[in-house]
Amino acid sequence: MKAIDKQYLKTPFYGRRRMKEVLNRQGFKIGQKKVSSLMKKMNLRAIYPKEKTSIPNKAHKIYPYLLKDILITRSNQVWCSDITYIPASKGFMYLCVIMDWYSKKVMSWSLSNSLDVDFCVSSLERAIFNNGKPEIFNTDQGSQYTSNEFIRVLKDKNIKISMDSKGRYIDNIFIERLWRSLKYELIYIRDFDSVKELRSALRDWFKYYNKERVHQSLSYKTPDEVYYSLKVA
Repeated sequence: MKAIDKQYLKTPFYGRRRMKEVLNRQGFKIGQKKVSSLMKKMNLRAIYPKEKTSIPNKAHKIYPYLLKDILITRSNQVWCSDITYIPASKGFMYLCVIMDWYSKKVMSWSLSNSLDVDFCVSSLERAIFNNGKPEIFNTDQGSQYTSNEFIRVLKDKNIKISMDSKGRYIDNIFIERLWRSLKYELIYIRDFDSVKELRSALRDWFKYYNKERVHQSLSYKTPDEVYYSLKVA
């Protein structure tokens, strides 16, 4: 799973077939069916236009995409969220992040050993408590984000709900870049003996990311500097 994740960071457009071939070349004796099963467990999917960019729960309501032709010009105008796989010494964890689209600031994050709804809801509630609320919240159509629990928090705060339509793979590019930076700068250069140690390291890295790490796309400013310069409560 760690090898799949590393390859995915390099080639996020690889589906199960090409991923299987690459892993075979690296010495792993693994078939296409097993690769598909592991990628599903890791919440990974190839990034390219196709019919299904996520696995929604058919019982959940899907909301329309609201960001077409909208110019993002200020903080708290749009937030987005995603989940990634984090390898650990004795298994793996899942990380949920909520990000301000304009400033790229990480508003909150949560760690879980399962893809349940609770850790996503917890991250959302903490982001709102600490930073106010966005005008629009955009996600993919994953079952965590279409769940009644997650939607209820957004509706209670009168936040407009936007969901990527089929083929809108490009809308997650900012968080995909965050995952790449996090894993190359922290996760894959260290070993963590416990979840407590991993959680502490993530806390330090996200603090560094928001307050110290300059971004070329932000004119070499930090996310915090951009976020607080044009913030709408």
